[in-house]
Amino acid sequence: MFKFWGDGSDEAKALVDAIRVRSTENFNWTFIFILAVVFYVYWSEIHKKNYDVVWAALALYGVHWLYEIVNAVIGHVAGYPLWAVSNASTTFILLVGVCWELSMMFSLAGMISLKMLPEDRTTRYFAKGGRRGVDCRLVGALSMALLFALVESFLAATENGSFLWVYRWWGVLPVFVTTYIPFFLAANYVPDLEPKKRTRFLAVLWGLDALLLIVLIPLGII
Repeated sequence: MFKFWGDGSDEAKALVDAIRVRSTENFNWTFIFILAVVFYVYWSEIHKKNYDVVWAALALYGVHWLYEIVNAVIGHVAGYPLWAVSNASTTFILLVGVCWELSMMFSLAGMISLKMLPEDRTTRYFAKGGRRGVDCRLVGALSMALLFALVESFLAATENGSFLWVYRWWGVLPVFVTTYIPFFLAANYVPDLEPKKRTRFLAVLWGLDALLLIVLIPLGII
């Protein structure tokens, strides 16, 4: 039911080799429905002036895209990416490691993470007896990272190869530490930055993402 490490199998490599990035062969109308749902969620939050959750969403989603670009570059240079999605599991593959459905989920994940925190985000857990306690935002990030790593381990174990790990040294632990913790730290901490720092962070992050996509896609690297 769960898979904790890549197995380096020929089957996994064959599935990665068969990936058709940005092919419309499997396209169907769920693409449009999911996009409409994401638009509705974002504009609902903006209409309510819940800007913090929008910043959280954009922060995590921007980091997500940077990771996906780096993963695709690794795949181009090393032969195989750290993670990949199979043709059979999606209507549209954006980059070798991310499909449309997965990417749209990540566009909302930052909102979910921030909404799961206490209303007072200065709350510190275990702050008794003179102890400073632990920042609720850190606890929330670690909890969400663990949850997402476990979900990914389930996806990696699916029989149709929905999610693929090729390298034997890549699995739940490195995913948890190097990928999902940074994702959710961004979601939980960026909204509370000073406005200028928050704007600078998001502008640089999304500017870098856009630049890399504009340059690397036409070159055939990703």
